[in-house]
Amino acid sequence: MDARDLVRQVRQVGSANGLRAVRAAWRRQRTDARDLPRRGPERARVPGPAEGADPLPGGGLVRFARSTLRVRVAAGGAVFCGWDGAEPEPSYALDGSCPDADTRAVIEPDKDGWRVVSERITVLVSRHGAVEFRTPGGLLLRRDLPPRWWDPVNTANPAGGAEPRWVQRSETAADAAVFGLGGRAAGPRLSEGTYRLWNTDPGGAFEPETDPLYITMPLQLVVADAGSHLVFHDNTWDGRVTLRDGEEGAGSGHDRPGGCETRMDGGPLRYWVIPGTPARILSSWTALTGRPALPPRWALGYQHSRWGFGTAAEVRRVAAGYRERELPLSALHLDIDHFDGHRVFTVDRERFPDLPALAEELRGHGVRLVSIVDPAVKLEPGNPVHDSGAAADAFVRDAQGRTVHGVVWPGDAVFPDFTDPRVRKWWGGLYAERLSQGFAGVWHDMNEPVSFAAFGDTTLPRSARHALEGRGGDHREAHNVYGLTMARAGHEGLRELRPGSRPFLFSRSGWAGMQRYGGTWSGDVSTGWPGLRSSLSLVLGLGLCGVPYSGPDVGGFTGNPSPELYLRWFQMAAYLPFFRTHSAIDAGHREPWEFGPRVLEAAGAAMRERERLMPYLYTLAHTARRSGAPYVRPVWWGDPEDRKLRSCGDAFLLGDALLVAPVLEQGATERAVRLPRGRWYDTATGEAYQGPGQVLLPAPPERVPVLARAGAVVPVAEEDGTVTLEVWAPAPGRGGGGTLITDAGDGWADPRVERFTSRIADGEVVVVREDHDAVGYPVRVRGAAVG
Repeated sequence: MDARDLVRQVRQVGSANGLRAVRAAWRRQRTDARDLPRRGPERARVPGPAEGADPLPGGGLVRFARSTLRVRVAAGGAVFCGWDGAEPEPSYALDGSCPDADTRAVIEPDKDGWRVVSERITVLVSRHGAVEFRTPGGLLLRRDLPPRWWDPVNTANPAGGAEPRWVQRSETAADAAVFGLGGRAAGPRLSEGTYRLWNTDPGGAFEPETDPLYITMPLQLVVADAGSHLVFHDNTWDGRVTLRDGEEGAGSGHDRPGGCETRMDGGPLRYWVIPGTPARILSSWTALTGRPALPPRWALGYQHSRWGFGTAAEVRRVAAGYRERELPLSALHLDIDHFDGHRVFTVDRERFPDLPALAEELRGHGVRLVSIVDPAVKLEPGNPVHDSGAAADAFVRDAQGRTVHGVVWPGDAVFPDFTDPRVRKWWGGLYAERLSQGFAGVWHDMNEPVSFAAFGDTTLPRSARHALEGRGGDHREAHNVYGLTMARAGHEGLRELRPGSRPFLFSRSGWAGMQRYGGTWSGDVSTGWPGLRSSLSLVLGLGLCGVPYSGPDVGGFTGNPSPELYLRWFQMAAYLPFFRTHSAIDAGHREPWEFGPRVLEAAGAAMRERERLMPYLYTLAHTARRSGAPYVRPVWWGDPEDRKLRSCGDAFLLGDALLVAPVLEQGATERAVRLPRGRWYDTATGEAYQGPGQVLLPAPPERVPVLARAGAVVPVAEEDGTVTLEVWAPAPGRGGGGTLITDAGDGWADPRVERFTSRIADGEVVVVREDHDAVGYPVRVRGAAVG
């Protein structure tokens, strides 16, 4: 079967599924009309006047006429606020149990209410329900105004499951910049506007203006002169966040504060506030929600994917193409076309007659196979996955107790309820089939979840029932954590099946805490220069939400990129955590040699530089695991007080040592780059530049500007695989440093951590290992140690 036959087959499936999608949309609409609790009369409510406060560990409980507020400072400085009796648990975001309370923090009377003072933050609660968060020096970080609820009114026929809606309005500093909210195509700094909190497959390639996308999180990282803080509303329901920029008074002294309105369709009003530097915030956030999973070392190499390899012979042809051109290749990814009729956990034996042998053959050349896994199971008695799931009562049901049916690639399908621990255990065991086929990792797709529909939401009925860890509820509450809980099922299954190896898993959809189980990728980004820019926004924004391992479909998912666009995308992605080409079945090939000899040469150089930086990249992976710091960071990461850097979304830091300025505009051969403070060296020319400020750098087709921080010690790989410490000369009177973290590349053994410092002594650059032993590695000095 050639590629044209495969495309025709997919179109035929799409046509048949189109008819099913019409029926599915009507079925979903009828189901919700019958089973979804109807909203009747509602009564607005505010907290009302305060009546008193009771001390509790870490803070206390403030009693109002019509609500209560629990303020609890946790060990480490994060503050929890819960209205109407909301507690930190249960929570899909938290990694295990809630952290212990900071017993030093106590509630005490204040002039207009009460205050809770801790080492890192002061919380002020007014007598009408406003809550302020201030730095220890008294500077305002945020002010949350009294919330408002809309409670169902008891009638002869009560709302029967309707949840109170609520809205909370907040104020921040006039100069505040907001980042986060999950994966957003426009950013990384979020502009004024409304952002929806509902994980969504956009139904085609997305552009910068497309919102929402696959991963939404009610999480904001707010950066201002007064200080930075993170706020996370722990609520999985559908909602919207509306942002308003502040405005500083032009000489009048009166500022208009920045504004935020969080509006949720149900669920608890509870949230966390974490103050500090960006690095400290991400450390506290991932301590709360789980440290990022550490990928095996090979997962930091270049990976190639395509929807439509079609046959084992084509996979071999592509792998051989990389070998013949001496291009490093770490993994090949198989999409749904390798399944038997798109059925998950199967193989088309006609087109892939001996997949384990193919995997073993590729492994002999240092290439792993990675498999797609979709959650939808074909509705087909006799299909082993369907039958075992039915026997385990694993599939989502409606309020009448009937299995919910949807439509995905295999046709009519049913959906596992991953919010049930029993179902996660069953599903995790199914990955034994993937391992037996020789796959080294998996990628989860279509797990928002998607059910094709001709109109309305392309997901399950909102009234569909879920276990929710035994609490019970419906899809309104479970939708946003469907991908998260599927990732948990896969991660736990892989750990149990292969306990000596670290799972490699990445997921298109997820929620707060998804970093515990793996990473993600851009999804179906459009092929075009706007799509290239969105790719960077997504990686930076997700990193600030605690998800450090991500990357785009190089070249875009749809369409055929020009050689220039493909190369610029490739060059940028070579410095991102997840480096993978991927495309739709009718979008053409993405192998570098398909774009001509000049592109092949430049792409090969980018791949080899990626391999050279592998010790540094692997160190960053371990650093993310230990501290939550993303591999790829906004340029203001170490200089959040620099307002000009806060708006810079076209460059990024790779760790602390390197600044990468990708080319994001067609025809550009030079780049204006805004530098953080300090000395920076152009790694191609060695020329030094002084920040803060903006410089114009050459960006010829064969490379993008990359700068190294003066004093940085960067571990790099030589051609023979040994490590050299590449040291960029410190500025006079200053020093620098770096870290090298190594292990076996997989498994769970503790890594070896080596820290180095650099300085100038007697006119020479000196590198010292912090434990005072011999450095232990060759040292290469770059840059000029001059004033």
